[in-house]
Amino acid sequence: MIHREGIASIIIALIVTGFISFSAYKWIEISWLKIILWIFSLALLVIVLQFFRNPSRTTVQNENHVIAPADGKVVIIEEVEEPEFFKGKRLLVSIFMSPFNVHVNRYPISGEVIFEKYHPGKYLVAWHPKSSTENERTTVVVQDSNNHQVMFRQIAGALARRIVCYSKKGDRAEQGGEMGFIKFGSRVDVYLPIGTEVPLELGQKVVGGESIIAKFTSK
Repeated sequence: MIHREGIASIIIALIVTGFISFSAYKWIEISWLKIILWIFSLALLVIVLQFFRNPSRTTVQNENHVIAPADGKVVIIEEVEEPEFFKGKRLLVSIFMSPFNVHVNRYPISGEVIFEKYHPGKYLVAWHPKSSTENERTTVVVQDSNNHQVMFRQIAGALARRIVCYSKKGDRAEQGGEMGFIKFGSRVDVYLPIGTEVPLELGQKVVGGESIIAKFTSK
């Protein structure tokens, strides 16, 4: 299944690859060069299609669990100061998304969207220490029925030049439900209450909408 955010890019890719293939067939007489151009065209189309894939995911909803908002690798687990909304200490779990990961972003918990803000910014590489505060990003906070508040932040990277966020303040968030998309690799930061159990290790790979990245220890 292809994500709707990829329709325009796929149409462009089809036009470009079609032009390259036709040009190679029509005007290139050197056989090996013609084959190379055809292979390049096919590879380009496959890369674009796989980037915008949107596989179905099964979320086992649980009010005590925080589900991974994105596919990728866990690169940060640490206590930090969060100045934008909480203005205090939170537990940060950061997931790096490579260009080969699924780029659909999902709600980690169910509840109400109580805060949403877009920040224009730079395009530092996603693992840069200042990328979470200086890069283009969106911040969303969801509060569940037990008053747990979880912030997640979509962060653009050197390649990711478009962040799509569907969340609006007052929206109902459903755990595992789609909340946005980041084009061409970046990261998602999740800010959790201090004391939340995080059963993860650095470098661990997680699956958006399915992997449990944290557990609330109390209501």
